[in-house]
Amino acid sequence: MTTTPTIQLNDGNAIPAIGFGTFQSPDDGTTYQAVKDALAAGYRHIDTAVAYFNEDEVGRAIRDSGIPRDEIWVTSKLWLQDFGYEAATKAIDRSLSELGLDYIDLYLIHQPYGDVPGAWRAMEAAKKAGKLNSIGVSNMTPKIWNQFVPDFETLPSVNQVEFNPYFQQTELRKLLAPKDVKLEAWAPLGQGNQDLLQEPVITKLAAKYNKDVGQIILRFEHQEGIIVFPKSVHEARIKSNLDIFDFSLTDDEVAQLRQLDKGQGQHDPDTPGTKDMLLNAFDVHAND
Repeated sequence: MTTTPTIQLNDGNAIPAIGFGTFQSPDDGTTYQAVKDALAAGYRHIDTAVAYFNEDEVGRAIRDSGIPRDEIWVTSKLWLQDFGYEAATKAIDRSLSELGLDYIDLYLIHQPYGDVPGAWRAMEAAKKAGKLNSIGVSNMTPKIWNQFVPDFETLPSVNQVEFNPYFQQTELRKLLAPKDVKLEAWAPLGQGNQDLLQEPVITKLAAKYNKDVGQIILRFEHQEGIIVFPKSVHEARIKSNLDIFDFSLTDDEVAQLRQLDKGQGQHDPDTPGTKDMLLNAFDVHAND
């Protein structure tokens, strides 16, 4: 079984460098089985969110795994309907209940719109109370970061954003590096972008190292210091995505992969109307 390396956060906690993503994994038993398979394969970092509607299955899989709780890093996220101090305070307790856990290792502001300062204060209070170990943000561009974070009492430990070889977040990384804020990658494999998966430089490296293209991409991101959590519901793919620690890309190869950067992704959080679009897309209280 693979033992995954960890990355030190600016709050002193050590996060596993690779995790298992559960976005768009349905709450019909599929997520439960996928998380159980991931834990059995050696993952010790599971990423979920209230807006994924699968926290209960993630928590059940963790409990049923037989792995000690302190060996598994669990991330969840606060959704837009629960921004503001009071709403966020209740939402954190709700996520703990859904997950069936006493604490969450990392809790993120999922989409940075609305009463972000109030939500952040609630997260800071929950961290002090021992309900959250680390806190961070997600989908913050440099513009959004500069709008909110300078007024935070506590610096975020991570910013989870879209990241893959086609979108390497150059400006954001320059902004975060001096503050030692780590970048986490959602869609680290480009959400199945066939152009990316067929890039000649990547396929050639896959042949050289006897790896698949996904493993080359994930290895590149790991060497760039990015925390990744690829998603799959297929056991073989779950295992192969973790198998990236028995080889290293050379400096020249990393430089070649850096040249693939197109400077933009599929999602632009700065686009006007994004908040309303997201609010209409996900209502985490629809079944209350």
